[in-house]
Amino acid sequence: METFQQILELDEDDERDFSRGMTCEYFKQANTTFKDMDDAFSRKDLEKLSSLGHFLKGSSAALGVTKVQASCEKIQHYGSLRDEEAGEPLAPEAALKKIDPLLESVKKEYAVAEKWLKEWYIETPQEPGALHVST
Repeated sequence: METFQQILELDEDDERDFSRGMTCEYFKQANTTFKDMDDAFSRKDLEKLSSLGHFLKGSSAALGVTKVQASCEKIQHYGSLRDEEAGEPLAPEAALKKIDPLLESVKKEYAVAEKWLKEWYIETPQEPGALHVST
């Protein structure tokens, strides 16, 4: 929420043009990236999954969508054949096995964040923090 608050401070008017535009661009990027991730997963392209995870991790961090950011970071590491939590390398099949459920959960996490952000702009365009939902 803190990151989102900082972005709202960059808006120059009550219409929230800057933050609204940034948020809309994030929605487009995320949807495209999820399609690309599904395609890369079906091709077992771990390098591409790592790259896409890294990309969406950064976009999510920029808006403060921390759950999506964390899941994408895991996808990035698994795609690079690394299990950061266990501190050990992964075989390609093991990496794919770890990524598979993450792809579904990250989409659900994104859906929660997208819903919250859309509702925030509709319901409280001038009251940052009025809704306290963890994204």
